[in-house]
Amino acid sequence: MKSNFGVNVRSEIGRLEGVILHTPGPEVENMTPQNAERALYSDILNLSVAGNEYRQLSGVLQKFCNTFQVKELLSDILEDEVVKYALIKEICQLDDVETEFDRLLDLKAPELARQLLEGSVIIRDNLTRYLSKDRFSLRPLHNFFFTRDASMSMYDEVLIGRMANRVRERESLIMEAIFKHHPHFGVNTLNPLKPAEGKADMKSTIEGGDVLIARDDVLLIGTGSRTSSQGIDFIIETLKAQKDKVHHIVVQELPHTPESFIHLDMVFTFLDTNACMVYEPLILKDNPYQTIHIQIENGRVSKIENETNILSALSKLGFDLKPISCGGTVDPWIQEREQWHSGANFFALAPGKVIGYERNEHTIEALNQNGFEVVSALDIMNDKVDVKTLGRSVITIAGSELARGGGGCRCMTMPVKRQSVEW
Repeated sequence: MKSNFGVNVRSEIGRLEGVILHTPGPEVENMTPQNAERALYSDILNLSVAGNEYRQLSGVLQKFCNTFQVKELLSDILEDEVVKYALIKEICQLDDVETEFDRLLDLKAPELARQLLEGSVIIRDNLTRYLSKDRFSLRPLHNFFFTRDASMSMYDEVLIGRMANRVRERESLIMEAIFKHHPHFGVNTLNPLKPAEGKADMKSTIEGGDVLIARDDVLLIGTGSRTSSQGIDFIIETLKAQKDKVHHIVVQELPHTPESFIHLDMVFTFLDTNACMVYEPLILKDNPYQTIHIQIENGRVSKIENETNILSALSKLGFDLKPISCGGTVDPWIQEREQWHSGANFFALAPGKVIGYERNEHTIEALNQNGFEVVSALDIMNDKVDVKTLGRSVITIAGSELARGGGGCRCMTMPVKRQSVEW
């Protein structure tokens, strides 16, 4: 087993060296119309179609960098009996299924990993369980293929997500165990529920879709339905302890509805050292949602003030970014439709080399008009195009089914290592 891969992410666009994925499996379909909303879905996905689309994303990434699968990483650490015992105990307490502890402890690591992700079918061996309307004693993790949210590589540490919805909390426990105990990583984790000092603020929520690393001294963080102001305060307190440099946080308020605005990366993503993707109505037009610049130096907040918008704030910090509009610039209806299907949610493999959904035709055309060559993921997978030698480009994957899950390519990727960027 390769070890000591480590963690080092200091931008959104540095050349990707390693990324964690979770290929969607039976957990995606292990729901019914009655419990889909509880699982944070508005509809039920077709796994066979979603799986084929996902293979386009993972296939491109496998040709470009090291890829790691959550299920394999989890199975690896569960071979350690001490880690296995502690993680099962924590999960059983979280999900209020202590009666399942002994049964789970008896499972071999691969099968245990499968059940922790896909769910454990309830054993109806007493009246209460026999009468239960639930199919699972340990519910499936329907959302885990969005690996971005439960943990965030932040420089050479990992920030553990405090999920806004209880149905996703087990994801954070699993990712923290992987980063603490897998020989690939073994890095320090920062957990809002386990602050270095003081008592945890139970109102703190932080999800990875809201946290963008612009530069090693600049973070962009969205606050809305998934990341709270208290969650951002936890990050502020963490940065206060790092007195060797001045840190900046640009906070963007987000609408709580509709659900397509759940994270900042649904309205803004970095594309290159001089370009970004924006949902124009929220990022550039007048609206009631504040943009706030927080400066941290010498262990204290030295400045906190409103900015016109994200681009204005970043310009003052030395970024010269041309905005490219999700859905194009002509029709606000098209902008709205394509933003709904994650049209702003791009993932950078390297500066100027990004991947996103082909279904957002007006967004792809806007990128093409700004010098991004349009390349099909299938051509890369079939070795018609070498992804490593591509210049400025947008790689497109099918997304008719995946997009219905509520996220895009950035949502489905958790980078652990990137090369440095010359700004």
